[in-house]
Formats: sequence, structure tokens, C-alpha cells
Amino acid sequence: MPYGLSRKIRIAFIVQMALASLAILLAFYVVTTLFKYSFIQTTLKDEARHFWELHQASSAQPPPNNFALRGYLVEAGYSKLSLPPHLRPLTPGFHDLMEEGQLVWVEQQPAGTLYLVYLREQATRLALWFAVLPAMLALFTIYGVTWLTYKASKRLVSPVAWLARVVSRWDPRHPDIAALAPERLPPDIQGEARQLAGALYTLGERVEAQIGREHAFTRDTSHELRTPLTVIRVASDLALQEPALSPRMERSLQRIQRSGRDMEAVIDAFLILARDADIEPQREWFDVCEVVQAEAESARVLLGAKPVVLEVQCDAQPQLYAPPRVLHVVVGNLLRNACNYTDRGRIAVTIEADAVVVEDTGIGMSAEALARAFEPFYRAAPERPMGTGLGLSIVRRLCDRFGWTVVLDSIPDRGTRVAVRFPAQAGNGV
Repeated sequence: MPYGLSRKIRIAFIVQMALASLAILLAFYVVTTLFKYSFIQTTLKDEARHFWELHQASSAQPPPNNFALRGYLVEAGYSKLSLPPHLRPLTPGFHDLMEEGQLVWVEQQPAGTLYLVYLREQATRLALWFAVLPAMLALFTIYGVTWLTYKASKRLVSPVAWLARVVSRWDPRHPDIAALAPERLPPDIQGEARQLAGALYTLGERVEAQIGREHAFTRDTSHELRTPLTVIRVASDLALQEPALSPRMERSLQRIQRSGRDMEAVIDAFLILARDADIEPQREWFDVCEVVQAEAESARVLLGAKPVVLEVQCDAQPQLYAPPRVLHVVVGNLLRNACNYTDRGRIAVTIEADAVVVEDTGIGMSAEALARAFEPFYRAAPERPMGTGLGLSIVRRLCDRFGWTVVLDSIPDRGTRVAVRFPAQAGNGV
């Protein structure tokens, strides 16, 4: 995990150490400058005052002259030629002679002018001992404390980081919870981290159990529902073979057979949705127009005596490589919606080279209803008794499962247009 907790803590400590280093380096510069230009200047002033006190007591008192300090006195009325050339033009006050490596204090009194020269090398040495070394010691102390704090923090968050790494490797459909079993946890996983690991382990067990129950349910449901449907289909086939059937009875049996086929298609579609996405359903090439024609024939029965005309127009002959019953469910749901919400006018189904388009002159949908049309159990017209609000939701899920797209347009009181578009695999044949 590139942005894990351990990495964030490490970055935080690195930034902290960098800022501390920058602050201390800045302090080095400030302290060194103050030392050279404040402490040395004060020292030279004190030396000058002390010299004038001694000179007042005895005019024969020589200027200071030692390892770090040189003194020159030009008595009143005398020439400055006795001074080194670089000191002659200096005026009273403090001077930093960079080229000569000297700090100079010039002080003028009635008895003469005093020149005190402090060697920069000595000033740098004093600054090193009294300013830079303490600051360096403080910096290394901060580094040490920060490193120890980082190690302690890393030890504290390492159990959480370990849990995060384990969970990040889980497959959401099949979480591997064995590593979180209480007997397999590392010894350093204690306290709240152990409680969190236990909670995740329990959650993983429940997820595994739920997935197992779901797979068992879909398997058993498929078997149990297909058994009575097979009986209905066989019985209706035998009944249709009777020679003395009335036209009304024959139409009824044919409706029973169509409904049985529709039910089998719905079962297949639900089983496809219930399976894992990486389990490929059985596919085959089929003609889209044949599927649409069959669903249109079944949908005409739903119109009853309504003054509505349902038309199918095949502008192309596309073929799809997919489970045919999935398209049966998709088109069947769209046509049932159109029949339920269209009271007069027409329902037109157009098969294009890469799409199936269903248009109606029904009640239409508002912008709010259009935005929620694919939500499960949502109904644009709840006052109408038909439908449960699942049709478009199932259509969207099935289309997403096979890479198809659904485009929905609607205008209130004018009608609805739904287009199911297929990817490039659709063609005119195998």
C-alpha cells in the first residue's frame, strides 16, 4: 500500500526532521552573526573603556596587545602614519574588514584615537565553541529523539499496518480469512489490533457463510423451479396434440407454453446475475430479430382491448454472441413496461445494426422519475397496479453484465424511448 499508515508516519517524521534542521541552521547563522557583531563589539567597547581608564591614570599605558587583540593609539595632534594603511581611513565606530579578516573598533577621545583590532579567526573560533557546537548538539539531540519516537510509533502502528496488508489481499468474493484466525495471529498483535482482527475474522466467516447460502439457494432454486416448469411444458405439449381441441383451448395452452418459456428465461437470467462475474455463462450466436419478434408476440396479449398498435421493424439482421434468454428477458421487460404504461397510440420496436429501440406513446416520465428509473422497486406511476418496479433494474443489471448499454429518454404525456445498444461483437452473422 503506497499510502499506508507507516509510510505517512515516516513522511511526517522526515518532514519534522527537515524543518527542525532548517530551523537550527537558521539559528546557527543568527547566533554566529550576533556573536560576531554583538558579543565582539561589546567586548571591544569594554576593552576601550578599560584602556581609557588606565590611560587616564597613566598616559604611558600602552594599547592592548595580545593573542586575539591588537591595539593602536594615535595621540591628539599626531599623524596616522604609524597605523597600518588599512586602518587610516576608518572613522569612529565598528568596522568589519572582510579582506583583512579583522573586526575593528575605533574610539576617539580628547587624548587621542584608539584602534582595537580583533582577529576574525579568533572570533570564528569562539563562535564555534560557544554557539555552533551547542546548536549542533541540540540538532543531534532532536535527531535522536525523533528517531526513537519514530521507532516507537512504528511499533505501535505495525499491527494495524499488518492487518491492512492482509485485508488488502482479500478477494471480496472469496475473502481468505485464515490468516486472521486467533491462533495464527503474530505475537505483536495485541490489544485493540487483536480485537479488530477478531472482528474481521468473524465478519469474514459470516461473508463466507452468506456466499455459501447464496450459491446453494441459486442452485436449489434453479432445480426446484425447473421441475414444475418441465411438467407444465410436457403436459401442455400433450394437450395440444389432442385432435378435438377448441380454438379457445388451443390459444390458452399456447399462452401457457409461452409463459413457461418466459419463466425459464427469467430463471436463467437471475442465475446469471447471481453467479460470480468471472464465471462465464453459456453463449451462442442467435438472431436478434427472432428474439424480438417472439417477445412482441407475447406482449400483444398484454394489450388486450387497448387501442394500441405494437409494431416490429427490422432495419438490420444483427446477431449476438450471448445467452439468448438474456435478451428475451431484457426485451420482454421493456415491452411489458411499454404495454402497461401506454393507453393509446403505438409501440414501435426497431432493430438496428447495433441496437434494439423500443418507443411508445405512453404517459412518459418526469425528469425526477427518469433519474430514478433504474432504482429497484421504483415506480414512476405508483397509482397504476401493474409492475413491481424491478423491470428496468433487471434490464440495467443484465446489460451491464454483458457490456450492453441502456439509454432512456422520456417526455411526460408524450412517451418513452429506450435503446439497448450492443458492443462491436454484434454482426450480421457468424
